[in-house]
Amino acid sequence: MEEEKKQPEEKLGWKKTVVLYLHDIAWYLAVICVLFLLVFRVVIVTGTSMNHTLLDGDYLLLLSNVLYTDPEQGDVVVISKESFQNGTPIVKRVIATEGQTVDIINGCVYVDGTVIEEEYLPEGLPTYSSGSTEFPLVVEKDCVFVLGDNRGNSRDSRYSDIGQVDKREILGKALLLVVPGTNKGEFEPDYGRIGGSDRWKMNG
Repeated sequence: MEEEKKQPEEKLGWKKTVVLYLHDIAWYLAVICVLFLLVFRVVIVTGTSMNHTLLDGDYLLLLSNVLYTDPEQGDVVVISKESFQNGTPIVKRVIATEGQTVDIINGCVYVDGTVIEEEYLPEGLPTYSSGSTEFPLVVEKDCVFVLGDNRGNSRDSRYSDIGQVDKREILGKALLLVVPGTNKGEFEPDYGRIGGSDRWKMNG
């Protein structure tokens, strides 16, 4: 039998090529949208309660609470409490988790009887137990106790309108600073601040 003649490969016209490229781009965009809807979020820091760890206007990439379900001491998180500014997202630091005892004595924060080292705080900045929260307190089940790094100008778990934060009220954990803020023009943009959350961790 005669060998079948090889059929020449069909060349795609420019219109088909464009359609294929658009198809691929649409899939990529769909995957990115799903990731940002379910896994990641981008939020803008508002206010100065986390100075100088974070500044007003900083853009943060969050790991969404879809995957972030187990907060740890030292994590910087974004929370939403209906009792505070109708649920406006705010950025705070997790100081203690469920079952731990928090106390504030002579400007120092104690967790389970031990002073925590907070090198991210401005030198000499004390923490006072102002507000309506009574210390010492035991963090309730499925809750965390949060503070802002700018202790003299932070509304946080020391106040009854925030208080202990239910894990379900945590929108996510800050992973990365992607665009530096300026505190409404107080500072020049410092692109050296861009980076991961390891630099925000507490020691000890």
